[in-house]
Amino acid sequence: MSKQSIKLVVLVSGNGSNLQAIIDAIAQDKLEATVRHVISNRKDAFALQRAKQAGIDTSYFPLKPYTSDGRGRIRYDIDLAESINRLQPDLIVLAGWMHVLSVEFLRCIQAKVINLHPALPGQFAGTHAIERAYEAFQRGEITHSGCMVHEVIPEIDAGTVIMQTDVPIDAGDTLEQFEELMHKTEHRLLVDAIRKIGQSL
Repeated sequence: MSKQSIKLVVLVSGNGSNLQAIIDAIAQDKLEATVRHVISNRKDAFALQRAKQAGIDTSYFPLKPYTSDGRGRIRYDIDLAESINRLQPDLIVLAGWMHVLSVEFLRCIQAKVINLHPALPGQFAGTHAIERAYEAFQRGEITHSGCMVHEVIPEIDAGTVIMQTDVPIDAGDTLEQFEELMHKTEHRLLVDAIRKIGQSL
């Protein structure tokens, strides 16, 4: 497979700045890939607007109907995986996707799934990782943080690391300054990781 043919499906839940980084890298010929589809579990996610502005097909795939009618989270995950499989992506990118995917999803899905997490391996798994790292720095427990792109497994933020990088925290930094630096680093790392995976397909 040519690295030029890597087909992505991106899962999002929020603002979509990481999705925008992918879109921009493709437009600037810095990433040889195509975003085939963007899926959100939140109807008001601004990431959907970013995708539409770039001419990318989108879907809204909410959990609530499944929990309301008794089908439950597992059926949701299986249906989500099957809908993604129909798109035949080479790679599935979780870019701010705020839903823990089950073992059943991972068994059903037919492509590699990666996630971007704003912390280093073994540190601050789960939500609010940036805030937790900043607080730990203030307490003198860490000297820096970082971010990573890893394969998705049932255990949260614990899959095989594809790429990682340190992100410094300076004593005078506000949380907002640290967040801004973290997000800039995330954008670059995610694009680099997708490029690396694409070259091996």
